[in-house]
Amino acid sequence: MDKPLYKLLLSVDTPTVCNAIEVAQGQRGFDQYTRSTLLASDPESKAMVGYAKTAQIAAIEPSTLPPDEVKALRMQYYKYMSQGPFPSVTVIEDLDYPNAVGAFWGEINTNVHKGFGISGVLTNGVMRDLGDLPDAFPVLAGSIGPSHAFVHIESIGEPVSVFGLTVNEGDLIHADRHGAVVIPKDIIPKLQDAIETLLRNEQIVLQAAKEEGFDFERFEQAWAEFERVRT
Repeated sequence: MDKPLYKLLLSVDTPTVCNAIEVAQGQRGFDQYTRSTLLASDPESKAMVGYAKTAQIAAIEPSTLPPDEVKALRMQYYKYMSQGPFPSVTVIEDLDYPNAVGAFWGEINTNVHKGFGISGVLTNGVMRDLGDLPDAFPVLAGSIGPSHAFVHIESIGEPVSVFGLTVNEGDLIHADRHGAVVIPKDIIPKLQDAIETLLRNEQIVLQAAKEEGFDFERFEQAWAEFERVRT
């Protein structure tokens, strides 16, 4: 991913990226996006963009591994998260979902991951410490709760499923308060042009709607032109 595309992706929301992927594909039907409403730690935050670093956790019951193996696996997790490629997004599947109880994402973990250079977190699990999370590190989670319970790492670097979206290690993620999307690898070289085309085409209707005296006739004219040029 080159710098101009990365900068552009940071400037647009996730619905725009979903639409732009369809523009690049030349058809509707793209479906690699989350299916449920997520909770955003900071709804005003910019989108998180990066390559997926994946893991699975659980918290209702303690790990069945010996304590030294639990600690070793956690340190292995942090080492994995600290390594490239960057930019990256942490994607965590809580295996207790939809009954997740253990908040893995609070003041300490968010600051640690931000310090590693990670762009943000997508999880179907729990977040807490909402008043103490760092700026410019969005967390998109399934719920809010007070306790970490018996939270522990179950797997690292394996495919995960979050809100109906399957994410593999290294997938390019775009996510904000609307949800998350996996950008298909074959679309990445076409994506900048597709976003710019989409934004330009939308102005056909948006500018008309803001004109003085806008009415149905003007809408009909603008919409016909919009349909002519869009996917």
